[in-house]
Amino acid sequence: MRRFLIRAASLAASATAVAASVAPATAAASTALSFKPLAYNINGYNWGGYAATGSGFTSVSATWTEANASCNSTNDLYAPWVGIDGYGSSSVEQTGVATDCSSGSPVHQAWYEMYPKAPVYLSTGSYPVSAGNVIHASVTYIGSRKYTLKLSNTTRGWTYTTTQTISASRTSAEVIIESPTGSYPNFGTLNFSAATVNGQSLGSFGPTALDPSSGGTYEARTSALSGGTSFSETYLHQ
Repeated sequence: MRRFLIRAASLAASATAVAASVAPATAAASTALSFKPLAYNINGYNWGGYAATGSGFTSVSATWTEANASCNSTNDLYAPWVGIDGYGSSSVEQTGVATDCSSGSPVHQAWYEMYPKAPVYLSTGSYPVSAGNVIHASVTYIGSRKYTLKLSNTTRGWTYTTTQTISASRTSAEVIIESPTGSYPNFGTLNFSAATVNGQSLGSFGPTALDPSSGGTYEARTSALSGGTSFSETYLHQ
């Protein structure tokens, strides 16, 4: 999905910039008037979560429970995923689960993508996903421009693995939620756990925290890391 997860019916959507170099303005400081956080993370635009940067990234993995999302509109679309590259580079090697509201109800579908190639959606019959399912995802560089992408639904008891080839810089690794339409369904709170990069805790890389926004409105809040491997994404606004 790189900076976009693309609907199956709209695979020609173009990518846009993600990371901003300047932190956004903070919320109102008067706690007597609001319980909003006093500061937000760096504006991630259509990304929320954590991005580790550097060089030589070889693996990333995380576990989450698929959220029980409700659709605000048929434009709502988002996905939790893990990946290598994409934060300041022109490729992304990634896998996760999309929640698509284009039918009027949330539809969960597993996918992977080797951007700039189009995403590959897995059969919902062979690889079903529902709210409440526990998902584990990983991307591993195995050398010679090859990557192994693995997605498991431990609740349903299936695992999908594919090995793909691409020339990539391996200069970032991410655990992310993303809305390519800039319109999130109400997913409540989604919890990531067991987040690792290169076999170490995500937090050990000093990753950048990102809050997604659209039209100047923050759509979700990324929590602080707990134990270096766990964090939550909380829905704020469509």
